Amino acid sequence: MKLGFGLYRHMLNEQHYRFAKQCGATHVVVHLVDYFGHTNATKAKADQPIGGQEGWGSAGGGKLWQLEELLKIKAEINACGLEWEAIENFDPSMWYDVLLDGPQKREQIELLKEQIRIVGKAGIPVFGYNFSLAGVSSRITGPFARGGAISVGMDGSADDSPVPNGMVWNMVYDMNAPEGFMPTITHDTLWSRLQFFLDELVPVAEEAGVRLAAHPDDPPLPVVRQTPRLVYQPHMYQKLIDMKPSKSNNLEFCLGTISEMTEGDVYDATDRYTQQNKVAYIHFRNVKGKVPNYREVFIDEGDIDVFRIIKILKKNNFNGIIIPDHTPQMSCEAPWYAGMAFAMGYLKAAIEMVERVEVKMI
Repeated sequence: MKLGFGLYRHMLNEQHYRFAKQCGATHVVVHLVDYFGHTNATKAKADQPIGGQEGWGSAGGGKLWQLEELLKIKAEINACGLEWEAIENFDPSMWYDVLLDGPQKREQIELLKEQIRIVGKAGIPVFGYNFSLAGVSSRITGPFARGGAISVGMDGSADDSPVPNGMVWNMVYDMNAPEGFMPTITHDTLWSRLQFFLDELVPVAEEAGVRLAAHPDDPPLPVVRQTPRLVYQPHMYQKLIDMKPSKSNNLEFCLGTISEMTEGDVYDATDRYTQQNKVAYIHFRNVKGKVPNYREVFIDEGDIDVFRIIKILKKNNFNGIIIPDHTPQMSCEAPWYAGMAFAMGYLKAAIEMVERVEVKMI
């Protein structure tokens, strides 16, 4: 297994590549979507956007990320001694009608196919996505972690406000959409939309040498903002895998989200899906509690036994990357950086300790 680092769009520069390397990372996961377009966003702090009713701001212009752009970023990453492992998330402007089953669905699925071909040509092996209508929602911030560190969580209920027209996946794709709200649909209808997505995109990903990786719903509830969710219990990942069996149909395995789920067991789920070699990469954060009452906390103080997870990954020969996706904000001049450095150091030590124990046993 390898230690990676997730970087937002505004962090794609030498300073952040070097920071990742200095923390012990060997790989990076890159977000090319800009989630910080809202006026309330905290780009300067580098904190995760929590997802309010107004969304994260405007989606992009519906254009492909071209090969030249990707190769330039990749060269800059490589120059700092890192490898580019994955891109995380399609821009909503590229696939809103795939999610909504709208009139431009066919045109947009062809756009996604071309994007995956470009990613394959750039030599980026994984593309993570989240097939969701409401996206990340219903979270709050507060001094939830040790020492009063600011973090995020849920406080008893999900946002029940409808998603306005022109918004999907928590971003606005059409500023001039008519008044009104996203129509309500059933879970089965959303699963059928996912089937179309997988049927169309997985064969292209196979040819391109790219592994598609599905993130579970965050927060993992059956319904958020009057829209159904797909993967809100651990066993639902199996349904997604079985819908389109392929080496290119995989999981973006978010341990914090899985731990928040009301059914199942995070250790059993980790064992089950890594045994199948279906985990492309892992988001590793720690939490206390389950939806709709949970708190994100420091990597060493939550419900997840970090060492137990690492041992399971070792047993099943997991060779993907682990990134700390979220971390509480520490009380200093650089809250996000300090929190991430702490998480990276803890994960690096845990991996090395498990490796050394295995060697001694041999």
